Amino acid sequence: MNIPTSSPVMVTGSTGYVGGVLVKQLLEAGLTVHCPVRDPTNESKVEHLKSLSGGENLKFFEANLLDQGSYLESMKGCSVVFHVASPFIMNVPSEKAQELLLDPALKGTLNILESANDPSLESSVKRVVLTSSFLAIATDGTDCEEVRAKTGKMIDEETWNESASKDYEPYAYSKTLAERAAWDFVKEQEDCSFDLVVCNPGFVMGPGVKVHEASESYTFIEAFGTGKFAGGCPDFSMAFVDVRDVARGHIAAGFLPSETVANQRYILRGTNEKMLNVGKILAEVYPNYSFPTSSVPKWLFWCVAPYIGISRKYCSRSVGHTFEADNSKSLRALELGEYRPLKESLSDIFQQCLDNGYIPTREATVK
Repeated sequence: MNIPTSSPVMVTGSTGYVGGVLVKQLLEAGLTVHCPVRDPTNESKVEHLKSLSGGENLKFFEANLLDQGSYLESMKGCSVVFHVASPFIMNVPSEKAQELLLDPALKGTLNILESANDPSLESSVKRVVLTSSFLAIATDGTDCEEVRAKTGKMIDEETWNESASKDYEPYAYSKTLAERAAWDFVKEQEDCSFDLVVCNPGFVMGPGVKVHEASESYTFIEAFGTGKFAGGCPDFSMAFVDVRDVARGHIAAGFLPSETVANQRYILRGTNEKMLNVGKILAEVYPNYSFPTSSVPKWLFWCVAPYIGISRKYCSRSVGHTFEADNSKSLRALELGEYRPLKESLSDIFQQCLDNGYIPTREATVK
């Protein structure tokens, strides 16, 4: 894959989990990266990026998802825009969903697209890569099973999430609304200056540029490392993908020829696996920790779910159901070769959490 380095690229969400790894790989490819952030003078938010190899090729700008036109300055001269920024908060009450999820996702996406197509940029932006989510395709295991029952195959990029709402899994709803709005925007333009490519990653694992304690991915690993699932875990099936593969997929989506990838969506998914097996995989590498050895009965989890921020509807539609997706399109079209094995993703992020004190050390000898 040819990656031209003569023009800079822009990454929203650069200080976040996925965005940080994407920036790291872009710098390694020799690119200059524009990073719009809320406060570029806040060193605590950007120092982990500046310390990366090639960090001298980073340029920081002030911008906000909800401030119309605030990204124009950071887009100047950029050939590719990677829009990664969007709130990833799973347990949001419906009365807060509009403020915390829907507005930032929807209005932020349209702000980026309108800016990328602004005449003042003189059509410099040739492609926008949007980070959507697997959850814009399906909310839960029941969605996946219903598609398989109707079509005889796993869900793929032709599938759209039709079950999420402001009241049921609002994060999934926010990603669905934002992606649909992006496709509608491109279709409505008489002369759109850029191609749109959408990446739909599963549940992201693997080490970030730093530990992101507010990230759902790190919270998930911390729960295993501190024994919160020692007595058993829910029988959830999940579609995992390594953060390094997510970044690779974005870069391929950004630089492969238009005739190969443009105006398409791509599921980025490594392994479909149950939560119980996550514990078993981690136990192979970190035997001194208390990982789950059994699943909690569905009826019991249904009773306690609301007290840990999970709706009973989601429990009913997910526990004991298979959450899976077809990743063949991304492997083929994005030329990814293969996805990292889940064991590598889990052990690497777990070790990062140990090294940074996010998970207490137990004098375990790594196998």
